[in-house]
Amino acid sequence: MLKISRLHGIGAAVLLTVAATTAVALNRFAGAGAEARFVEYPMTQPQDMPTAVAAAPDGSIWFTLDLADAIGRVRDGKIERLPTQGRNVEPIGLGAASDGGAWYTDAAARAVKRIDPSGTITSYPLDTPIVRLGRLSVAPDGAAWFAEGTSFSITSLRDGTLTRHVYDALPGGPYGVAAAPDGAVWATLQDANQLLRVGGDGSVQSFDIPQRGSVPTDIAVGPDGSAWFIQFWRNRIGRFKDGMFTEFDVPTENAGLSGLVAAPDGSVWFGMLRTGSLGRLRDGKVATFKIPRERARPYSLAIDRDGGVWYADITGYVGMLPAQYARN
Repeated sequence: MLKISRLHGIGAAVLLTVAATTAVALNRFAGAGAEARFVEYPMTQPQDMPTAVAAAPDGSIWFTLDLADAIGRVRDGKIERLPTQGRNVEPIGLGAASDGGAWYTDAAARAVKRIDPSGTITSYPLDTPIVRLGRLSVAPDGAAWFAEGTSFSITSLRDGTLTRHVYDALPGGPYGVAAAPDGAVWATLQDANQLLRVGGDGSVQSFDIPQRGSVPTDIAVGPDGSAWFIQFWRNRIGRFKDGMFTEFDVPTENAGLSGLVAAPDGSVWFGMLRTGSLGRLRDGKVATFKIPRERARPYSLAIDRDGGVWYADITGYVGMLPAQYARN
């Protein structure tokens, strides 16, 4: 089990059905100095636990379900629950494809899989007897990159071919992965307290985070090439650019930071598990958007094509803060 999953307390769920739709639920609250409205989609199956979320270019929103034999999609204002090949375990790796499909990790099947817009699934088995997988990111060239702890590598899958980029730090604890527009891929090594960069030529560089024991988890690349990352134990957001680290404190103590995404406007969004909130870091300042529902737990985030901020809530919701409120 990945370290961050233990820290965040993601439990198991047993799901019995394979297809459903649901209507949108609209909530309102006052946050970040202005009124804002959340759109939420509750799961129709009581034990469904959304874990990862990704926004496709065609406007559809994909999300994975822990210990389910299905993967979810929000399309045209409804939830679709598409059957998969067996139940997944900790499916925290998910990335949208350019054609509207998605890539996702399936540790139970020891594979990385691709689902196309019609629901057809293609499986790409991994060659290790045990599989431990972290986050997944789709690069501009269509390759799926993912953290593969059992192979001590950041691995790419392109045209059916696996390429492993092995790092030096053992055991490392790879978790976050983010593909950059320039062809590089960034990753976090939790146990080594490092950032990793895989260049377009396959070269691997590691960078020690100045704060020891910060436990870097999710990572994202901003429009200016900055590598943004969560420092879980330090309750901070870190930035690495031009060889220099910068840190930003999150004012909410022990917020349980999880999920990180960089928006086109340069802001960075993240989930705050222990307070049921979304956080936004912009121009060095953190704003908090409280989800207006008790026990909300946003675990993963994504930005859609219009600038809306989506989140997968492990208590049984997929939700969105529309762009007009996210920009305030």
